[in-house]
Amino acid sequence: MALTQRLEFRQSQSLVMTPQLMQAIKLLQLSNLDLSAFVEEELERNPLLERASDGAEPTVAGEPVSERAEFSDSEASEAAFGDDAVGGDMPSGSAGESFEPAQEEWMNSDLGSRAEIEQTLDTGLDNVFSEEPAEAAARTAQDAAPTAYTEWGGGASNDESYNLEAFVAAEVTLGSHLAEQLAVAFTAPAQRLIGQYLIDLVDDAGYLPPDLGQAADRLGTSQAEVEAVLAVLQKFDPPGVCARSLCECLAIQLREFNRYDPAMQALVEHLDLLAKRDIAGLRKFCGVDDEDITDMIGEIRRLDPKPGLKFGSARTQTMVPDVYVRPGPDGGWHVELNSDTLPRVLVNQVYYTELSKTIRKDGDKSYFTDCLQNATWLVRALDQRARTILKVATEIVRQQDGFFTHGVAHLRPLNLKAVADAIQMHESTVSRVTANKYMATNRGSFELKYFFTASIASADGGEAHSAEAVRHHIKQLIDAENPAAILSDDTIVERLRASGIDIARRTVAKYREAMRIPSSVQRRRDKQSMLGAALSAPAASSDRSRDTALA
Repeated sequence: MALTQRLEFRQSQSLVMTPQLMQAIKLLQLSNLDLSAFVEEELERNPLLERASDGAEPTVAGEPVSERAEFSDSEASEAAFGDDAVGGDMPSGSAGESFEPAQEEWMNSDLGSRAEIEQTLDTGLDNVFSEEPAEAAARTAQDAAPTAYTEWGGGASNDESYNLEAFVAAEVTLGSHLAEQLAVAFTAPAQRLIGQYLIDLVDDAGYLPPDLGQAADRLGTSQAEVEAVLAVLQKFDPPGVCARSLCECLAIQLREFNRYDPAMQALVEHLDLLAKRDIAGLRKFCGVDDEDITDMIGEIRRLDPKPGLKFGSARTQTMVPDVYVRPGPDGGWHVELNSDTLPRVLVNQVYYTELSKTIRKDGDKSYFTDCLQNATWLVRALDQRARTILKVATEIVRQQDGFFTHGVAHLRPLNLKAVADAIQMHESTVSRVTANKYMATNRGSFELKYFFTASIASADGGEAHSAEAVRHHIKQLIDAENPAAILSDDTIVERLRASGIDIARRTVAKYREAMRIPSSVQRRRDKQSMLGAALSAPAASSDRSRDTALA
């Protein structure tokens, strides 16, 4: 087959993702915190962007400057004291005698030539200024008085730059607290090195890894030396720190309180039985009666299983809603955006106009043209993002009006396609809008994705039920169950079917585990234990009162 060259014209259509479109899609799925950080970066990068709340509007070229900007100190003094105070004679009296020229007048006054100064001082300048310039500057800086009261180390200032947070002490972390005790506990450098290595391994809860076998190899020492240093670290404050397990943490605290006897040791070694509320098994291992085992369990509950959390940890970021939903005067619901989470930026057209008149280089012109285009696209993308969020939130409120009126039990099944078809958008757009966005309602604050739930068929062939509403129904049944008749998963399935909900037993078990609700066996033990403790408390108080009366 011969190879030939020819020219052809083809017409085709393809979807091209422009940088502006990619930026708009990226902004949709950002949370309000991420969006604020992104806008801050753009404000630093783009000179034509400015905040909408940054003071006054930029002055247009050729426009007279406002009188407030021209108001100077000299005019203020003339307005306060009149013309005589500036150019007239100084009034006689004590005020005139105590008048001294300002520091600026001394600095700006002409002292004359070198010869005139030496004649005035009746000596040479070398005798007067004998110090080196560097020494003189250092002495001047040392002898200079503080210019503000706050430089003395205390007091308040009327200056706007005064920051009270600058005087707040730094938060003490667990590592620094242990390091301070380490410096006192050990004097040998090798032991301090081992101790600091172990302190660096402590997590936020105050625990060490269960296996410290590699610590001796990495430090080039014996395992016995590491264990010896660890034994000292476990006596540090707070009690229970540097433990390798929960049992060891509780044992350290009990030793600190002098309560680690053989019975308590057996209880600590069988915490799994305590978690299962197997009181009979605990009595057997500890060898005590019901009253003693109840007191021992009470002592265990008063201990701190995570002693390291008393010190500085990561701060919890408060959730800020993006949308507010309030009841309307007509019985409906009013949906509005939270203006505090919407960055307001403007394009400085005046600045661009001034620059376009003075720029001559082609590279500079193309740079500022790109800046103008990017700034314009960013403003449009932010506006489009706000409109899309409001449109999606309004449709969610319309679809889930029963939830806002009556509660979780009336939450309807909803998917992304239903909302996308209603507002004539793509499902991916709705998915991006509902990501990391929150809605504040009269029933609390919820993520927008909370309102999208799967559907569960009805037992009588009627309207389907929402999965979230079914979970809420299961929780209500378990909370209202009788301690003497605990509901099993099969019983819950029967009651749900009687209510018109067709659901399988494994689905009930899955929902129950997702809500962290224990099984029926564990709930029976928990509720019987709580009932026994409640019944024993009045009997013990009556016995104490009877003993007091007999005494």
